[in-house]
Amino acid sequence: MQNHPIPSVTDPLQYRAIGLVRGIYKPQDDDTFTRGTLIDFKGNEIDSVVLGRVITLIRNHVPLEKPHLWVVYPRCRNHQNLHLQITGIWEPSTLKKDLLENEDLTEDSTFKVDSDDLLEGDDYFSIRGELVFTKPEENEVVIKIRQKPRNQQKKALPFKVNLKGEVPINYLKHFISLDVRRVDYQLLIEDFQVIGPLSQKPINNKTRKILKSKN
Repeated sequence: MQNHPIPSVTDPLQYRAIGLVRGIYKPQDDDTFTRGTLIDFKGNEIDSVVLGRVITLIRNHVPLEKPHLWVVYPRCRNHQNLHLQITGIWEPSTLKKDLLENEDLTEDSTFKVDSDDLLEGDDYFSIRGELVFTKPEENEVVIKIRQKPRNQQKKALPFKVNLKGEVPINYLKHFISLDVRRVDYQLLIEDFQVIGPLSQKPINNKTRKILKSKN
């Protein structure tokens, strides 16, 4: 069982886009439970979907009339339209270990059983990927995320995440790790670390070891 909803990085070139948003999930209707909106404490309504593995848990054990800290994957349909994919809930004070095990959410789940408190706080996002666009004077940054394919038959397509903040243009085509905070419908860069340049050729094990030694 993990002790944090956002797993530790296992590879210096590990792509990801994952975050934490507190709010009330409101399904579109009774027949369309997996589509709805996540309403934060300001009343902002963020278009959201619930991913398959947590549907049963939410339906059976989560009071939807109350706010919860949701583990989400961000998607950006345009510069002003944040979309969230709900992949878990972080509330070990009510979701005990036996419940998680009964729901078969164990080694690879985004749950914890000993504390609700997180150092990063609400609305924190970890974004890791390739810097493909930056316009510092306009506070615009775009990061490309490459996904691992779920199976060998289907190729996972990369996607882009739009951020607000400043990253120098000389880091284009570099792999970057960013600490990001959601404010309303935007993701704002709080800090970033340049991991290294990305070549067009596949990264071999030797290159991975060199990049890893720099961190």
